[in-house]
Amino acid sequence: MSHAPRTGADNDRWFHPFAAKGEGWVVEITDAVDGWQYTSLRVAELAPGASVGHVLTGEEGIVVPLTGGAVVETVRERGRSRTVLTGRTSVFAGPSDTLYVPAGTELTLTNDGDRPVRIALCGARVQDGTGGDRHVIHVPVADVPVELRGAGTCSREVRGFGMPGTLPEAEQILACEVITPAGGWSSYPPHKHDTERPGEESRLEEIYYFETQAVGDAEAGRPPLTRGTEREDGLEPVGYQQVYGAGGRDIDVLVEVATGDTVLVPHGWHGPAMAAPDADLYYLNVMAGPGPERVWLICDDPAHGAIRATWTGQDVNDRLPMGGVQ
Repeated sequence: MSHAPRTGADNDRWFHPFAAKGEGWVVEITDAVDGWQYTSLRVAELAPGASVGHVLTGEEGIVVPLTGGAVVETVRERGRSRTVLTGRTSVFAGPSDTLYVPAGTELTLTNDGDRPVRIALCGARVQDGTGGDRHVIHVPVADVPVELRGAGTCSREVRGFGMPGTLPEAEQILACEVITPAGGWSSYPPHKHDTERPGEESRLEEIYYFETQAVGDAEAGRPPLTRGTEREDGLEPVGYQQVYGAGGRDIDVLVEVATGDTVLVPHGWHGPAMAAPDADLYYLNVMAGPGPERVWLICDDPAHGAIRATWTGQDVNDRLPMGGVQ
């Protein structure tokens, strides 16, 4: 089985590079994107004392601290809440506590600390725009499962804070984050989830939000810097992502990614997500679809699925799990 040459012909449509917008929501992926229906992602950058708000109209959400923590205040018909998210120094320092917020909720995120904060709001379209009987749920960092998958150069760390086993109360949203150490291949073998086949595959569109870290940044106390920010050492930590067609539906994405960039996967095989030899790679995945069951079921590209058998007997990269509980 051979592949057609990858040209990145669809990069302009499905790759959204970071573009500095000052404070507030600096990344916004919504159904305003042509062909996008079920998921959303908003990322805010907040100076000390700054706030940003949003109303979850027709969608549920999960608040995920990326750099630093925040206070999240919510207002809905069922009442008000105030939650302090401790967060972390960076996504490479370990998992974070998170906050599930039902549909129909007005929320305000505030940086009450003395350092800049970067924080994500993941969203998924739901049938019940009122949120029904669902409650705001704080998932403490101790409850976030950390799983090591693959082996050798395909080693990765998966933190499943928004998957059904950790957050069974959600209606549609599936969310997790993945760490790939420098030089590693993740989202491999390439896989897809774009066809509803009960028990075998679920139909889910997916957002990949990326951050990168030059090897040695953590020890130097440098948090990930967004694309376009000049570093004193001149390094440009990057990774790479690929999406290609399956089942007669064409898509061709092949891009270099850095902190703040997003890649959208409406359908098709996706992978690898590759970490450059001198940079670690992080991505936040947000998934949802129209199916009646909230489940993550995938199938591998048969041209590459045999790679799984080669992991037997190989060690997981000894840099994983990366960081610790903050």
